[in-house]
Amino acid sequence: MKDFIPPRPPKSFRITLELNRTATRLDSLLLTAFKEQSEKPELKNISRTQFKNLFSDGKIEIKGQRAKPTSRLAAGTTYIDILGF
Repeated sequence: MKDFIPPRPPKSFRITLELNRTATRLDSLLLTAFKEQSEKPELKNISRTQFKNLFSDGKIEIKGQRAKPTSRLAAGTTYIDILGF
């Protein structure tokens, strides 16, 4: 069985998270993923205020839906799109 990979929105940057267990908050995992990636230096060096604004402006999506900092993530692969990058 092939995994479904949702289409990436135009002008967006995708972060793929591989989780062994359920995570209770998206924000802490995503901030760590930003710091570990090297493709987008503007995300690697993002401030806390700018990071919070990505959520409040609706620029972070999971499966095409607006994500919240408190979004729970299931174990497995999750594709997160950051719009405008």
